[in-house]
Amino acid sequence: MEQSATLGIETLKITQEQFILASHSLHLQRPGCDAVYPVGLCGWRKRCIYFFLLLLFVTMIVNLALTVWIMKVMNFSVDGMGKLQLNQDGLHLEGLSEFQMPLYVTEIKSRRGSSLLLRSDKNVTLNARNNQGQLTGQLSVGPESVEAQCQRLEVRSRDSRNLLFSAEEEEVTMTAEKFTVTGSEGAVFGHSVETPLIQARPSEDLKLESPTRTLTMEAPRGVEVSAAEGPLKISSRKDLQLRSTEGEILLDANSIQLGSLPLGVYASSTSQDFQQRVVYEVCVCPSGKMYLSPAESISSCQAMSSICLWS
Repeated sequence: MEQSATLGIETLKITQEQFILASHSLHLQRPGCDAVYPVGLCGWRKRCIYFFLLLLFVTMIVNLALTVWIMKVMNFSVDGMGKLQLNQDGLHLEGLSEFQMPLYVTEIKSRRGSSLLLRSDKNVTLNARNNQGQLTGQLSVGPESVEAQCQRLEVRSRDSRNLLFSAEEEEVTMTAEKFTVTGSEGAVFGHSVETPLIQARPSEDLKLESPTRTLTMEAPRGVEVSAAEGPLKISSRKDLQLRSTEGEILLDANSIQLGSLPLGVYASSTSQDFQQRVVYEVCVCPSGKMYLSPAESISSCQAMSSICLWS
């Protein structure tokens, strides 16, 4: 009992001390009047806020009006925008279109019954690439030339069944029934040409010419040169050779004329007798050179003729 009474007295003392400290703190000196702060905005701040709100409201109205105007001008709809329509097959575009950046598509085709036009101020280039992105084919249409870079170039008929023209790195093939050259200078070939027939148009001349080199015609079974309705002329600045390795050379005509053949003189004849002769015979030297010799009862062709000796 004594201990509990002692604890109660100490607790009362602590409480009394706290009360005294609290009472002293309440009797502290306070200022005479409290400061008054106004609530809200007033003056130039309030005017600025209202001005910014009005400006924001006007900007929103202008943006909304421009958006509605752009949608109306561009004809925005559920299917697309103006002449550009979105379909299940892709994009359908009508009229003229201009692309500022590269266009990547799998197929470009025009409407049925109309043509497709690709126009550029400089050139139009079509590229084809493989799965690795490497360039496999290119077609460039420029103001001065049309260039194609590919492994094989093919030109087919309208139904895509017949091959008309093909070009590779080592060979160029033309399978058309007729190849016509209408230029005034004809066609110029830098190397050999292989063809089964060379024929001129009706009522026109056919001319095969090599101005600075030789002209050679070869065939495994023979070469036939014929002129059905006109003369056939073969001229050469130097030698003209007709050679057959196994067969014969046949000149079949009503008359065969060999003009400007030299007159040969052999040792047993004099120049005066030679000039008085009227009939001559054609002689051939061992080298193949031909000349005229006075005709007698027997052949006057001799290998010791001056033509053969100096040929």
